[in-house]
Amino acid sequence: MVHSSGDVQADERSPAERHTAAQARRKWPELTSFAEDYPFALDDFQIRACRVLEDGHGVLVCAPTGAGKTVVGEFAVHLALAEDAKCFYTTPIKALSNQKFNDLVDAHGAENVGLLTGDTVINGEAPIVVMTTEVLRNMIYAGSPTLGGLRYVVMDEVHYLADRFRGAVWEEIIIELPERVRVVSLSATVSNAEEFGDWLKSVRGSTEVVVSETRPVPLWQHMMVGGVLLDLFEPDGDYVNKELLKKDARARERSERSGGGRRRGRPYVDRGRVVSRLDSAALLPAIYFIFSRAGCDAAVDECVRAGLRLTDGADRDAIIDHATAACAHIDPRDLEAVGFDRWLDGLAAGFAAHHAGLLPVFKEVVEKLFERGLLKVVFATETLALGINMPARSVVLERLIKYDGTDHVMLTPGQYTQLTGRAGRRGIDVEGHAVTVWADDIRPKEVAGLASKRTYPLNSSFAPSYNMSVNLINAAGVARAEEVLASSFAQFQSDTEAVHLAEQARALSRKAAESAGAAKCDKGDFLAYFEVTQRLSQAERGAQKRRKGSLRDAARTSLEKLRGGDVVWISRGKRSGWAVFLRASGRGRHDLRWAVVTDDGWTGSLDSTAFDGGVEVVTRVRLPKHFNRKDVKHRNDLAAQLREATRDRSRPTRRGGAAETPEIARLREEVRDNPCRDCPDAGQHTVHASRWLRLKREVEHLKSRAGQREHSLARQFTAVREVLSEFGYLEGETVTDSGRLLRNIFCETDLLVAQCLRDGIWEGLEAPALAAIASTVIYESRFEEDEYFVAIPGPITDAVAATGRRWEAIRRAENSRGLSLISKPQLGLAWPMYRWSRGEELSKALAAADGPWPMPGGDFVRWARRTADLLHQMGTAARVIGTKGSNKLADEAFDAVDAIRRGVVADV
Repeated sequence: MVHSSGDVQADERSPAERHTAAQARRKWPELTSFAEDYPFALDDFQIRACRVLEDGHGVLVCAPTGAGKTVVGEFAVHLALAEDAKCFYTTPIKALSNQKFNDLVDAHGAENVGLLTGDTVINGEAPIVVMTTEVLRNMIYAGSPTLGGLRYVVMDEVHYLADRFRGAVWEEIIIELPERVRVVSLSATVSNAEEFGDWLKSVRGSTEVVVSETRPVPLWQHMMVGGVLLDLFEPDGDYVNKELLKKDARARERSERSGGGRRRGRPYVDRGRVVSRLDSAALLPAIYFIFSRAGCDAAVDECVRAGLRLTDGADRDAIIDHATAACAHIDPRDLEAVGFDRWLDGLAAGFAAHHAGLLPVFKEVVEKLFERGLLKVVFATETLALGINMPARSVVLERLIKYDGTDHVMLTPGQYTQLTGRAGRRGIDVEGHAVTVWADDIRPKEVAGLASKRTYPLNSSFAPSYNMSVNLINAAGVARAEEVLASSFAQFQSDTEAVHLAEQARALSRKAAESAGAAKCDKGDFLAYFEVTQRLSQAERGAQKRRKGSLRDAARTSLEKLRGGDVVWISRGKRSGWAVFLRASGRGRHDLRWAVVTDDGWTGSLDSTAFDGGVEVVTRVRLPKHFNRKDVKHRNDLAAQLREATRDRSRPTRRGGAAETPEIARLREEVRDNPCRDCPDAGQHTVHASRWLRLKREVEHLKSRAGQREHSLARQFTAVREVLSEFGYLEGETVTDSGRLLRNIFCETDLLVAQCLRDGIWEGLEAPALAAIASTVIYESRFEEDEYFVAIPGPITDAVAATGRRWEAIRRAENSRGLSLISKPQLGLAWPMYRWSRGEELSKALAAADGPWPMPGGDFVRWARRTADLLHQMGTAARVIGTKGSNKLADEAFDAVDAIRRGVVADV
């Protein structure tokens, strides 16, 4: 029998085993104590990682979702308490911080555990403090006394450092933490764990890498085709299931015959049928990923309308009681505004959506009910996969394509693995199941490629921002700031890639030298001769391109002068011949076409290329007053007029080719006079010379890329400092009073906010107006250019205009230095935030949003909380200025925070 400590009962162990166990207890006594109290036996990778920690080293743990990485973080907590030291447990999002806080309070008592999430402070000086990463970064910059006695920092979900908006925070913390602190980095499976580990060693000292690719619950891969569930792979796991390929082919044929089975341009999926099939196969509970908020909500409605009920009476009562109690603090009018009754109907039937558009309290209820096993299917966007503890027996993927913010792209193998990693509940399920729903744009081999590939690299997104720069310079000067940037994982990867590129360049250079040797010619330098022939060809192509461009311009110019009834010659294409011009058509200067009728009665629109170098009007015919080119008789009558008008006319002379330029003439003469031209082996030499030239260009390209990567962050840091100096936040290497203000602003538009505060353009605004203007510098609209913005009367209109002028000035300064850090203010949330801050009910605020329909409640709450966070920063920063007007602004900012944090926006 095996105990939780990992030791075996004495009567079952050999003397050697007893000796080994005793040695382990002596060498790692804290791990032995920790493991004895743990509810299950620790896995090998957990034991290895914990031993590394107790030996006094940092550790990077990479393991699949659900494998139990957090055990290592919890052991760091245990060590801190045993050593009378501190441990900070950091998470990327507030929801995870709250979840971990509750877990640790249950384990160690409320007196030993604190929580810091920016706007929430609970027992902040406790030996164990859970916090978001931004809070720890800010504490480091401020030199907070709370850092005293800190021995361990757990960085949960450390792979977030790839996040392009927030990833830099992780690297700043890792680099800037005191040397005495041991960092426990917990990551999802990444293929470059060793590279990341090497970087951690370079900046943190002794750090060990522990990797586990073993899932605690085996995962089976399937596809569902026409309601039939089929294994993705053959039993040996190496090849795609032949039966699945046959089913796929037949389904594809049926789809083509029926027009693709599409609805609104996308494959149609009967979600109720999918859920029923999973239920009959005992594969529930399931997380069903749909990469669309509207799709998730629609899926719940579809299942409810189809009459599906996955809960019994007792479950329904428990669900309704829990959801009602969790939302009891919210104004009934606000609940009505966000569709509480509709949401509750879905919950009662065993279904729910989970996405960023839901109220946070709704999401928390869904997570808790799913964890309790009361909900059977959650339709979710991919944000659910980011650390929330919601394992399921099965995971369903409806599509393999998602919107990444700019385009619709295929899932990466890493994303596929993270999504399907939710399948299989440890201690409950013998196996987990990943199901991809068949559609005519999803092929089994594509799914197999995602499921079998093991390349999930972790790439840094670190880059210097304005706030980061002034904080680094203020803390230790420019030289130290440059050291931090040079120490980043981003520069580590860039330098590594530069080395690889240089190695590739050297290898290609050797091959180029071989080709150069093979191209040796007795008559002269064949490589020089070949380069001249290539320059000649390039010059001729350039001249031809310019000629075509000038002909196009000539054609456009002459065509724009035509009037209806002009007779012209179509010089190119299958409609070549005489034609009557009718009118210009198209949507703009670069999309014009010319409607004509030809002498055989054809009518249509042609672009300018049909008229070669231009047109010459040879005569005119009369267009009938009410000419209709769709009328056959009208066309035929006009064609007859055209034939009569051109009966004795000859075709216009086509314009000649481009004149030979002096450069082309010189190169032709140089080629003609070169002795290598007459070499009998010229053909063979050309083959080798062509390869030499191609390799030479590749080498130059690789060297250029390598040069761009070396010291790339240092160059960007120089540009950032120049902008800061231009606007007065730095004087040489000294942070000015304005720079002190900027140090307190932590958002993506940090410099713009600082400019507006420093220049006093937001002073005099009352709390609701200040909340509105603050929203403009953080909000990102889901629609084009705030098309639906409603102007707010009063002084805020002037403040918006003044804010825009300062953004323009920053944009010009950035453009001149190749930067693009500060995004343009967006106005779409201003009116809703203004109304909410004035105390109006939620439905009115949502209806005032920037789209053709009300803003989802969850979106509003998220942006409202971010606005409140910024207002709090603004209030703190305004105190730095210390004038009467700025102190009044600080008061209004803090009042605005209180006005926003009410009802559904308040943290409960």
